[in-house]
Formats: sequence, structure tokens, C-alpha cells
Amino acid sequence: ETYAFDANHTVARFEYVHFGYSNQIQRFDKTTGKVTIDRAAKTGSVDVTIDTKSINTGVEVFNGHLKGEDFFNVEKFPTITFKSTAFKFDGDKPASIDGNLTIKGVTKPVTLTVTSFLCMPHPLAKKDACGANATTKIKRSEFNAGKYAPYVSDDVTITVAVEAFKE
Repeated sequence: ETYAFDANHTVARFEYVHFGYSNQIQRFDKTTGKVTIDRAAKTGSVDVTIDTKSINTGVEVFNGHLKGEDFFNVEKFPTITFKSTAFKFDGDKPASIDGNLTIKGVTKPVTLTVTSFLCMPHPLAKKDACGANATTKIKRSEFNAGKYAPYVSDDVTITVAVEAFKE
């Protein structure tokens, strides 16, 4: 079964520590992708594309700062991608997804931990739908985005909240 991301209910977020004061959570407003899953065979695949120009911190000046060369360099690298290489299941639900994360042209293997997963008929859309939350931790310096580390933490948690409709 293949599911296409619902743009209205899919969001990619990232969290970091700012000068030790607090955890800051930022988001990208445009994340697209598809998930193919065979729960009986315990296999699947996922492709995620995040539009880096859609970064939304709530502050336009800060958005511009993060879009620049020191961080996402959105003119040269307009997307962040994740392409799965393997699914691991716990019973009939995905528990983790191995894959390749590409940020600023640098590709590294990561594991997304699936923290929730549910498939059922959508009560309003009257279509089959699946949803999941998945998270991973990276070192931003490994993706050529390490400006101001360690004051702004090198460790970044990425979370993708997905809702998708069956095609």
C-alpha cells in the first residue's frame, strides 16, 4: 500500500539548545513524500522531501539568517531529503526506519525512531490513512551547518510528523 503525505498535516521540525538557556523548536512548512508499507511482509519504503525555503521560526529576520550560507544555504540546497533503506518492525508496526539523510549536499545514514504509528479509515475524508511520528538526532556540523557550535548545540533532534492518504 502506498500513501502520499497530506501537506496540511505533515510537518518537519528541528530542536536544538540555544546557549544552554533553552531548547528551541523550529519548523519547515512544506514537507512532501510517500510511504509504501507491507505490514504482512514487514517491509516498506519512505521518501521525504523538505523544502528548506519554507523554514518558519516565526521571525522573518531569523528565517533569513537560517536560509543563508552558514546554515541551510537554501539557494544552493533547496531541499533536505530522506530515503529509506530498511524498515524494522515491532509486531505489525514499524519501530524504526534506516535511511540516508541529505542536508546541504552531504548524505549520512540515520535511523528514524517511530514513536507512534496508526492506520485506519480517516473519519472525515472517508479514505484510508496512516500517521506516524519519527525522530532522529544528528550533529549539524557533519552537514556543514555547524556555525556557532557549541554555543548553539551541535546536536539537533529532527522530528517528522506525518499523516498520509492511501493512493
